[in-house]
Amino acid sequence: MSSFPEIKSIPYEGPDSKNPLAFRHYDASELVAGRTMKDHLRFSVVYWHTFRNPLSDPFGAGTAMRPWDDGSESVENACKRARVAFEFIEKLGAPFYAFHDRDVAPEGNSLAETNRNLDAVAKVLKEEQERTGIQLLWGTANLFSHPRYMHGAATSCNADAYAFAAAQVKKALEVTLELGGHGYVFWGGREGYQNLWNTDMKRELDNLARFLHMAVDYARKIGFEGQFYIEPKPKEPTKHQYDSDAAACLNFLRQYDLMDHLKLNIETNHVTLAGHTMQHDLEVAGSANALGSIDANTGDALLGWDTDQFPTNIYLASTVMYTLLKYGGLTTGGMNFDAKVRRESFEPLDLFYAHIGGMDTFAHGLKIAAAMHADGRLETMLQERYRSWNGGLGEAIENNQHDFASLEKRMLEQGDITPNQSGRQELIENLINQYL
Repeated sequence: MSSFPEIKSIPYEGPDSKNPLAFRHYDASELVAGRTMKDHLRFSVVYWHTFRNPLSDPFGAGTAMRPWDDGSESVENACKRARVAFEFIEKLGAPFYAFHDRDVAPEGNSLAETNRNLDAVAKVLKEEQERTGIQLLWGTANLFSHPRYMHGAATSCNADAYAFAAAQVKKALEVTLELGGHGYVFWGGREGYQNLWNTDMKRELDNLARFLHMAVDYARKIGFEGQFYIEPKPKEPTKHQYDSDAAACLNFLRQYDLMDHLKLNIETNHVTLAGHTMQHDLEVAGSANALGSIDANTGDALLGWDTDQFPTNIYLASTVMYTLLKYGGLTTGGMNFDAKVRRESFEPLDLFYAHIGGMDTFAHGLKIAAAMHADGRLETMLQERYRSWNGGLGEAIENNQHDFASLEKRMLEQGDITPNQSGRQELIENLINQYL
């Protein structure tokens, strides 16, 4: 029996369509810059927000109407929920999904029982993957919700909590492998501190690195070849999280000899909480060859927390896609809708409206970004700004043919620098608006 009987599948009807249950820009088979939209965008539906979020907040109980869910933490209900999830994803036309272990299966009274629960639901997930062709973008373990992780997981002051987290990730990796996951994400929800007076930061960071090396070693042992990711976030729930932004994550990976094993999964709302733009963190990751995947959402500029809203800003989507295309696009990673409908949007149909809007926004952004690259004016202006480095003194400096003494000698002889030229910021911003 269908849980969405009014929906057959979401069609592509083009930019002139007035049908709210149709795509206006996302045509999965359309070729853009040599690849299909489906391959460029690699859309993924998240299990936690879409199928487990009751739409509660600190001021009120959940409002979500989910008639297929009896509200219990039984394995039977979890299996039923999984089948509904795949019906939704199949009708939406997204090629991927992603989950935390505790999203899909309930915690038992012991680790052994919890593992059995996960195995039971994973069997259904595998059946549904085979039935629909939908694939697992990445799996992960929830190492932040349970009270045992109040002090963190891989950075906990309690060695038993650390060991339990290791066991949980071991199982999550096994299930991700069994389901053919393309990757595995580490998000350090409580890997940080509230108060430095009671925090041994060096020990915590050393232990976090040790934990990740153990994960890499175990993945190799069991034959998991998917990409590992770290997802940066600066705060919430902790005052300061160790994976605070792309630069902090890269510094950590370099310090602990993990650069060969992990790339970054960048989330828009997390980046804005760090005081950056999405374009900034994508550039930081891309320039280090560490750009792996993204969480496609947005925040509210008037709210100071992680609101996880669906993306609808064409300008933002265009900048994201322009940068992704610059660095070769998404390969093992994808565009994961870590986003939730608003508390007031409580009906099942709202899940379709939200995802359709997000997919259309990034499809539109992809077409704009591809046009920017094909036109080439932005790149030409960028190269013109740095032309002094393409020959003469600049080229010699970049070829390590100078030191402080030789540069001082040149400036003493020359007297002053050649005149600077305008950065043309306003012209560039006007040009970008022409593409929109």
